[in-house]
Amino acid sequence: MRADARVNRDQILAAAHQVVTKEGADASLRDIARRAEVGLATLFRHFPTREDLMEALLRASLETLTAKAAELEASASPDEALAAWLRDAIAFLRIYNGVVAMMATALADPTSALHASCDRLRSAGARMLRGAQTQGTVRSDLDGDDLFALLGALGWISDQSAFAPRAERLSEIILKAVIARR
Repeated sequence: MRADARVNRDQILAAAHQVVTKEGADASLRDIARRAEVGLATLFRHFPTREDLMEALLRASLETLTAKAAELEASASPDEALAAWLRDAIAFLRIYNGVVAMMATALADPTSALHASCDRLRSAGARMLRGAQTQGTVRSDLDGDDLFALLGALGWISDQSAFAPRAERLSEIILKAVIARR
């Protein structure tokens, strides 16, 4: 990639981060291009679809969150690792308002640009859940899909202005319902 094209791409991603964290996943692509100081055609040359842009924007965060699962598994008890990871995942979803629907859709569509990143995240959560279930400190009637759906629900709550002030409290209630410490 040419140096000027790399600069444009990086500017678009930086602008997308600013705009999406402020306005949500449905933010205007025109506003993103304007903030990046590039034309809309340049944005589309780098990211032909909104999903391509979101995949590039979210990939690093999703990969970091997936890697964090392995770090936590190595350094904490299974239930503590799962609780810490869930808190990190919920915090990520709060940063990117509106991304929950996009991630849920991507997970159901193997051709989606976001599918692989979302699937790795779901698999990491499922692995952590199974480890905590083996320990006997987490509900045995949950599976990885349930856990991912709960994350989505908690992310959706954060997206709703009427519920956002209660999001942290509700997240803790859900965590206590999932993790049954004895």
